[in-house]
Amino acid sequence: MNSTKDVLIIGAGPIGIACALECKKSNLNYVVVEKGTLTNSLYNYPLNMTFFSTSEKLEIDGIPFISNNPKPTRNEALEYYRRVATSNELNINLYEEIISVEKVESSFEITSNKKTYSAKNIIVSTGFYDIPKMLNVPGENLPKVTHYYKEAHPFVMQKIIVVGASNSSVDAALEIWRKGGDVTMVVRGSKIGDRVKYWVKPDIENRIEEGSIMAYFNSEITEITQDSVKIKTPKGLVTLENNFVVALTGYKPNFDFLKTLGITLSEDANKFPTYNTETMESNVKGLYLAGVICGGMETHKWFIENSRIHAPMIIQHIVKNKVS
Repeated sequence: MNSTKDVLIIGAGPIGIACALECKKSNLNYVVVEKGTLTNSLYNYPLNMTFFSTSEKLEIDGIPFISNNPKPTRNEALEYYRRVATSNELNINLYEEIISVEKVESSFEITSNKKTYSAKNIIVSTGFYDIPKMLNVPGENLPKVTHYYKEAHPFVMQKIIVVGASNSSVDAALEIWRKGGDVTMVVRGSKIGDRVKYWVKPDIENRIEEGSIMAYFNSEITEITQDSVKIKTPKGLVTLENNFVVALTGYKPNFDFLKTLGITLSEDANKFPTYNTETMESNVKGLYLAGVICGGMETHKWFIENSRIHAPMIIQHIVKNKVS
């Protein structure tokens, strides 16, 4: 058992890194534990992704983020957060998964797949990218179906169904089409999503209007087979020849993990976790939430740019409690 930490941070994404920086500035004994690579969610973004936010809005702790264009790319973000973590010599343990957390009097006993820790406070900054929202249709477990998109090359000269009308779906559909894929979009709503990046939305709408990309609105997949997909549309059931399904229907936080920590969730469909909006402390004393995890199923509510303020809020409260 290591000596008791002031803070253990779960998750080494941008907000987890921001929390570590605040800990270091306040001379707190801390450690960051991450089950994957540094900024694991960003790493799993599409290779050619461009952020909606400008670079200065992705900065943490006032450290300048210089990009080639006003809207930085995935690769630029990976480089920025890596440099922030390494140049500040942050205490981060990668490829280490938290197995259990137990509250023992005024501290927490934490067990990972590699070691055990004792900490007076825990910050959960785990994001939501690991668990996709499933279609729950027959055939979804076939190898041809993916809930993540990396790049267009595997889909060249293939018939592709892209499910969804969010930024990720639209980016995938356009990129695959431009690389020679035969793309059809299946959209549950009546139009392309309103939150799609303003410089991309006209592009996808024009491609659909001219027929370059087929789109079925107010529709959903009912079955996936080895060589086809069945779609329920307003005009009836349609069966399309198909090679791959890219189901980018969104992701959700690990609610089971939050429950094991003792954090209560709202009983509605949003499953908002309980926390104090001024301190970010959950209903469990000494256990804090930071970043997009705070939004429950409303994963669009918190981004890097509006949740980076969580780090100083949390650490200020921890320092105040430590002094008192």
